[in-house]
Amino acid sequence: MRMKLDPRTKLYMVLMVSMVVLMPATTPLLWGIRIFMTMIPILLLLSEKRYASAIRFLIFYGVALILTFFFLSKESQGILSAVLIGYCGIVVQFMPGIITAWYCIRTTKIGEFMSAMQKMHIPDGIAISLAVVMRFFPTIKEEYGSIRDAMKMRGISFGGGNALKMIEYRMIPLLFSCVNIGDELSAAAITRGLGGKVRRTSVVELKLHAQDVILMMLFTAALLVFVFFKYFR
Repeated sequence: MRMKLDPRTKLYMVLMVSMVVLMPATTPLLWGIRIFMTMIPILLLLSEKRYASAIRFLIFYGVALILTFFFLSKESQGILSAVLIGYCGIVVQFMPGIITAWYCIRTTKIGEFMSAMQKMHIPDGIAISLAVVMRFFPTIKEEYGSIRDAMKMRGISFGGGNALKMIEYRMIPLLFSCVNIGDELSAAAITRGLGGKVRRTSVVELKLHAQDVILMMLFTAALLVFVFFKYFR
């Protein structure tokens, strides 16, 4: 069943998860809280029928946790073990914030986001910048997919095994696309009247519902318990 959340709730979730991942988990309880907070946005992605993203995040995060807890240790020797420890540490530490932010980006419309920013009295400069960023990364992903398909049609696969050609055929067009996409998104924001002197109106009516309040309380409680057992016990 789909759970439609207010954009303010999603931003609050991102804030709470970001605060938790900044503090290292050193006990099973702290790890449990972090995993619990990570699973909620994954379940929300499933409720939005974004199965590919949810399963991909779950696999990456699950594999990193399994390797960290059961197969790797700080006493492990060798270059491969060091690389795996570093990779798993980065994934386990930052993946919760990435998952939550991705859920916020992929399930929030720009109109809803701007209406939420106005209700929170966020300055237009910050709100417009965040709105452009929210659409920048998904657009880049689509652009990279188009470049990859074009290379396949031309029979170019990873530059024929040549790393330099891969950079030439894929990364350089992507960099030029990034510049153009940034300009286009900025122009679109101005065209829609964002940043004007007249207060912008919106057809979107935002209201906090029971599920929003419950999730905010749940994430707040998880953060407070994490901080208490981390620094006061």
